[in-house]
Amino acid sequence: MLARTDAISPREAPTSGQQVEPLNEIERKILDFMVQYLRANTYQPSIREIGERFGIKSTKTVSEHLQALAEKGRLERDPSRSRGVRILGVDLSADTVAVPCFDEIPTNGSRDEAESFLSVDRQMGSENGSFIVRAAAGDLAVLGVAEGDLVLVSPATLDQVEDGCIVVAEVGGASFHRLVRNGSGTHLESLQPGGGTSLVEEESTLEITGRVTGFYRRMDEVGAINLTQH
Repeated sequence: MLARTDAISPREAPTSGQQVEPLNEIERKILDFMVQYLRANTYQPSIREIGERFGIKSTKTVSEHLQALAEKGRLERDPSRSRGVRILGVDLSADTVAVPCFDEIPTNGSRDEAESFLSVDRQMGSENGSFIVRAAAGDLAVLGVAEGDLVLVSPATLDQVEDGCIVVAEVGGASFHRLVRNGSGTHLESLQPGGGTSLVEEESTLEITGRVTGFYRRMDEVGAINLTQH
């Protein structure tokens, strides 16, 4: 299950009776990266590592961003130490792991460009390379996945995928398919309305990004769902 809907949510921000100043885009990205890094490594990234992640050559500039985060109540800093930072107001439970979230299926070259990270139970999203994508209308509608649902994709190779699994495959662009193996070969069934089935002539040429291992849906809008029996 997904532990939370955001790596850092408004409920987790420090509350001391005063309004918390919002973060700008780069501050949010740096803080999300620090949370993800800490969960994965149990220690904070260095200033140099943060700079390398975001293409910032000046360590002074990184330090200024960290200072801004500290002034906004998101960090406590010890300037005398390279990794002397403590993140405030964020659940860093070892039972969860931060997974990058995308508005559309990422390509190999855009895996490092996630706008946010979501906390997932470590048993579901611990594989390196897992990601979450917000389902678009029709992406997985035949499986009951609605637009905006959060779909968890775990890395997998073709020989690890069983018959009937839902995969992300590069077929005219990355998209969701059902993998079917039968006496006539390996096939990819499109899950888009009106989509067809394609034969995989050479399995060695098929690029599998991963397989769908779960999805998460907010239930605060459940009243909009028609539950009338037909």
